[in-house]
Amino acid sequence: MHVDELSRVLRSHADVRVRCFDGPRDGDGVTGYDVPAELDGANAALATLGVDLQIANDVAGADLVHSHTWYANMAGHLGGLLHGIPHVLSAHSLEPLRPWKAEQLGGGYALSSWAERTAYEGAERVIAVSAGMRRDILRSYPQLNPDKVVVVHNGIDLDSWKRPEATEAAEIARKHGVDPDRPAVIFVGRITRQKGLPHLLAAVRDLPEEVQLVLCAGAPDTKELATEVSEAVAELQRTRTGVVWIDEMLPRAEVVGLLAAAMVFVCPSVYEPLGIVNLEAMAVGVPVVASATGGIPEVVADGETGLLVPLEQREDGTGTPVHPETFAADLTRALTEVATDAERARRMGEAGRRRAEDEFSWAAIAERTLEVYRAVLDA
Repeated sequence: MHVDELSRVLRSHADVRVRCFDGPRDGDGVTGYDVPAELDGANAALATLGVDLQIANDVAGADLVHSHTWYANMAGHLGGLLHGIPHVLSAHSLEPLRPWKAEQLGGGYALSSWAERTAYEGAERVIAVSAGMRRDILRSYPQLNPDKVVVVHNGIDLDSWKRPEATEAAEIARKHGVDPDRPAVIFVGRITRQKGLPHLLAAVRDLPEEVQLVLCAGAPDTKELATEVSEAVAELQRTRTGVVWIDEMLPRAEVVGLLAAAMVFVCPSVYEPLGIVNLEAMAVGVPVVASATGGIPEVVADGETGLLVPLEQREDGTGTPVHPETFAADLTRALTEVATDAERARRMGEAGRRRAEDEFSWAAIAERTLEVYRAVLDA
């Protein structure tokens, strides 16, 4: 999402070519790459590096290469070395702070960690998507020169993420089994440890009976996590009504409709460099209840556009709550406050839309990114 929106705005200022994963693409200036046939079926991290080698070869002729996440970081690093051009890296997450990925990648987690560290150390600039993320970067990679690590927030497409008519939102809600006449809490995200979904499911047990839960959640990282979430959802569905789980990837318009039909959006993440999902909800005019971790407090204005839930975390890199029962209870309390007060929710939602417009438009983010490019090219 970040690359798609940023490149669209940057094209009015520069000749932008996007090189990405997951096969051929139709967009102008966009080239997609498949995993080399020789690595088909290999460990996912090794297959990723195979794509990186193809991209690194093809960035010849560029003035600057800009990579996003560890998947593409090695392509940017090697392409920069090979063709003698500066490499700028945007940090959306950090491998040292996602140790649970060892469950998903096995030994590939060592490869992804190596790729990320190598690229960070070699980059001309590292862009953090929040001040919280910048602190995490310098803590995880203390050898980096702090002057090379700058903050440029994520942005939001204000035209695509805006509140539809109430009747349209209600129709989309009913289509997916949600009662638009009952207050609803909605979660949108992948089923991964960092999103904190099991903590939310624990919190929902004690919500008022009239409050629904809408989960737009799929793509589990592991079979074990999928089973854990499935069992928790099934238990909730046995004990209360209005628990709706949508595990398919929905078109944006339907996600917007479901957001608009909800009373509150919830982000129970234990790791979140910024949390673009919170921006999306705010742009639709929905208040956000979110854990006070990572870059989330830079997006959600506590008491104004939503509520931040305190989260004391272990310092072992997992982000696990020190007191999970307390975190779940605090989530319950904050969600109840907003979901049962329609007028307060409306005011918070309107404030969230204004904040998204004022601070997080893609035009503003693109200009800040261009400033980083100019500083690197003029150095």
